[in-house]
Amino acid sequence: MIPFSPPRIDQRVLDEVNAALLSGWITTGPRTKLFEKKITEYCGCKTTVAVNSWTSGMEVFLRWWGVGEGDEVIIPVYTYCASANVVLHTGAKPVMVDISKDDFNISIEKIRAAITPRTKVIMPVDISGFPCDYDAIYDLVNACKNQFSPKTTMQKQLGRILIAADAAHSFGATYKGNKSGSLADVSCFSFHAVKNLTTAEGGAVCFNLPEDFDHETIYKDFCIKILHGQSKDALAKTVKGAWKYDVLEPGYKCNMTDIQAAIGLIELERYGENLARRKTIFETYDAAFGIEEWALIPRYKDELRETCYHLYLLRIAGISESQRDEIIQEIFEQDVAVNVHFQPLPLFTAYKNLGYSIENYPEAYLKYAAEISLPVYFNLTDSQVETVIQAVKKAVHMVIG
Repeated sequence: MIPFSPPRIDQRVLDEVNAALLSGWITTGPRTKLFEKKITEYCGCKTTVAVNSWTSGMEVFLRWWGVGEGDEVIIPVYTYCASANVVLHTGAKPVMVDISKDDFNISIEKIRAAITPRTKVIMPVDISGFPCDYDAIYDLVNACKNQFSPKTTMQKQLGRILIAADAAHSFGATYKGNKSGSLADVSCFSFHAVKNLTTAEGGAVCFNLPEDFDHETIYKDFCIKILHGQSKDALAKTVKGAWKYDVLEPGYKCNMTDIQAAIGLIELERYGENLARRKTIFETYDAAFGIEEWALIPRYKDELRETCYHLYLLRIAGISESQRDEIIQEIFEQDVAVNVHFQPLPLFTAYKNLGYSIENYPEAYLKYAAEISLPVYFNLTDSQVETVIQAVKKAVHMVIG
C-alpha cells in the first residue's frame, strides 16, 4: 500500500530525539527556544511561540486578543473543523463564507459582505499551502475601519480588524517573495504528523503586528499564558535558588516540548530539499494529468504566490460526489491511499445543528464533490508516483469511462 502522507523519520531524527532524551531536558527547554528562533528567522516574522498544536495556539491567541461572546470571526467554509472550533470555544461566532472560483481559498468579496461591527478577526486559510491574497485582505480591512468596534486596549491600538492566518498548511509558501508566517498580523502553523514539517504534534504562533506593538513583551506574555500563567517556566527555575514563582493569571497548558522541537530542528534544517522533492512530484502529476480532458489541475503558483507543495488537489470535471467517492474506492483497491481536503463544515452534524447549511456555499460544495488529494511526500519514489498516476487514471476510466 502506498500511504497518503507518512512522516519522514530517519536516523537523523532518531539521533536528535535520542540526544534530547539523554540530555535530561525533555520538556520546554533549549531546543524549543532554538526552534522558535529558527522559525522566526526562516519566516521573517517578529517573534514566534512554539505550542503543542495549531488548535491550542490559535485558541489562546484569540482569547489573548480579547475575542469572546458577541464577537464574530470570519472563516472560509472550506477548511478543517479546527478553524471553526477554536472560535466557538471562545464564545464568539464563526462567520463562514464561501471560497473563490479561482482556487480553494477564501473569497475576498464574500469577506466584504460578511463584515459587521462585531467582526474582530478574519482568519484566512491557506488551503493546500497556497497563500491567500493578503494584500487584498489588508486593503479590505483598512477600507472598513469605520465599521470596526474595538473592545480592548490592543484592539484599539490596532484600529482595525485583525488578520490571523490559518497557515496550518503553508509553512515555506511565499507571497510577493515573503514567506508564510510574515504575511498576516498573526499566523499559526501546524506541525502535525502529516504536515510538510512535523514535530509529531505541535504548532507555532508567529507574530507580525505593526511596529508600535512590543513583540518582546508579547513573546513573554504569551509564554506565560501557555504555561498556566506561571511567571517562570521550568528552564528559568533551574537557576540556583530560583524555585519560587508566581501565577499571574489562570492560563493554559499547551507548551511545546524539547522532544518535539528536536524533530522540528532536523525537519527545518533540511526543509529546502523537502520542498524541492514535493515540487517535482507536483510537476510530474501536472504532466500526467494535464493531458486528460477530465482532469482539473490545481492552482499552486502564480505571479504573486507559490505554494509549499503540501497537497495536490486534483479535481475530476463533471462528476458527482458519489462518483468521486466511487473513484476513490477504486484507487484504494489498487493499494494507493488518497484523501479529500476538505469536507465543507456545514456537511458535519455539529455545524448543521448550529444552523449552517451547505446550500449557502455552492462554490465550496462544487469543489469538494470533485476533489481527490494525491500522495505528496519526500520519500515517495518516482516509481510510486507513476503507480499513483496509473491508479487514478484507471479508476476514473472505470467510473466515468
